[in-house]
Amino acid sequence: MKALLAGALCAFSLAAAAAVKETPVTYKDGDTTMKGFVVYDDAIKGKRPGLIVVHEWWGITKHIHNEARRFARQGYTAFIADMYGDAKTADNPKDAGALAGSVMKDPKAMEARFNAAREALAKQPTVDASRIGAVGYCFGGAVVINMARAGADLAAVAGFHASLGLNTPAPAPGSVKAKVLVLNGADDPFVKPEQYAKLESEMKAANADYRVVQYPGAVHAFTNPEATALGKKFNLPVRYDAKANKEAEAESAKFLAANLKK
Repeated sequence: MKALLAGALCAFSLAAAAAVKETPVTYKDGDTTMKGFVVYDDAIKGKRPGLIVVHEWWGITKHIHNEARRFARQGYTAFIADMYGDAKTADNPKDAGALAGSVMKDPKAMEARFNAAREALAKQPTVDASRIGAVGYCFGGAVVINMARAGADLAAVAGFHASLGLNTPAPAPGSVKAKVLVLNGADDPFVKPEQYAKLESEMKAANADYRVVQYPGAVHAFTNPEATALGKKFNLPVRYDAKANKEAEAESAKFLAANLKK
């Protein structure tokens, strides 16, 4: 009996020790210091696909850390990219808009910061550098879709409640390497019908492999459990939607596994 108990305790201890690990990573974009995080499940042995996780306009928040951990549990090494430098964050829409705008107004700066994160992820010992994708939320969704349009070396890109402010030129036929999935709220007032039409027209002309899913009743930031309180605080049309979030999680899990896992 004692031996059985000891064995059970040992197994429990090993299970407890095997967990999702999150480590800060400092890297550079030119002279700018970037502060991201690498997140992986150390119970998984060997190299695995890498996933760049791009934050909302608020910067790297609790929600983004939680999403990275979710992807780590699915068998990816997630890398939370710092798109603002020095891990800057905002606690109000004015500052968040200024930070996001500083990146989106300069496509070359956006690409450089994303590529710096991709390079840092590819160097991680748990990553198979031949299998890298990206996911993004709101502002981050726009970033990853733009990077796919710019021909970034990515297998798959998923944008959650993605802004569709496309700041890259229309892609040339055959230039989009990544398969693209857009998961948006059908009632998101921040994304206009003409933006969907522009995306569809340009991606079709480029012979890109892309798909748009819109969830009825969902608005902006539907994956973020803190969105409803933020919406009330700042009078913004953002709200968490548990049903849409669950469906988007399932859709993205299938999409990423099909394109990143062997």
